[in-house]
Amino acid sequence: MSTPARKRVAVLVSGGGSNMAALIAAAADPAFPAEIVRVICNRPDAGALAKAAAAGVETVIIDHRSYSDRETFDAAVDAALVAAETDIVCLAGFMRLLTPGFVEKWRDRMINIHPSLLPSFKGLHTHARALEADVTLHGCTVHFVRAEMDMGPIIVQAAVPVIDGDTAETLAARVLAAEHRIYPQALAAVASGRAVVDGERVVHTGGGEPPAAFVWPPA
Repeated sequence: MSTPARKRVAVLVSGGGSNMAALIAAAADPAFPAEIVRVICNRPDAGALAKAAAAGVETVIIDHRSYSDRETFDAAVDAALVAAETDIVCLAGFMRLLTPGFVEKWRDRMINIHPSLLPSFKGLHTHARALEADVTLHGCTVHFVRAEMDMGPIIVQAAVPVIDGDTAETLAARVLAAEHRIYPQALAAVASGRAVVDGERVVHTGGGEPPAAFVWPPA
């Protein structure tokens, strides 16, 4: 029996690219059901570019400042995705709001990681807001992307404790460690067909264990 072809994944980034690096590292295993074929970045000075290049992944810079509006920028990103024969798009710290038309074209083929237990703390400054809310658990979420910000069917979540004396920085570091674990898990589940969208929820089918929902402490 022939081995199923690995899904071709493009990663969209804006910053340092630590989650991108976690995906690249996971995909270095030939048994992983996806390969990272292109990294697209909207900031020419982003640290993610050097990390991707060092890993041998093709990089493309599409500077949003060179475009007059969101639609033309998204069209350029879409063209780069199509040129790479992309099957799945992963947003990894991509700090641009995508237009509804772009999101709809890649519906159920684009996933994102967000540093909170959605639907709590959508948007920015999630760790400081979690501390202000005095929650005892915080975490991160991988979800399919919808046009509304930080919305979409949830693939997997990881919870971490909020510890007395935490700052936004110490809490962010604890959450980031969980992000690096669950994003590859979620991508593997989607790429293998084990995580599928049914309506507006994700169903985990057979063929392996679903991603872990709670990953504290880190391995």
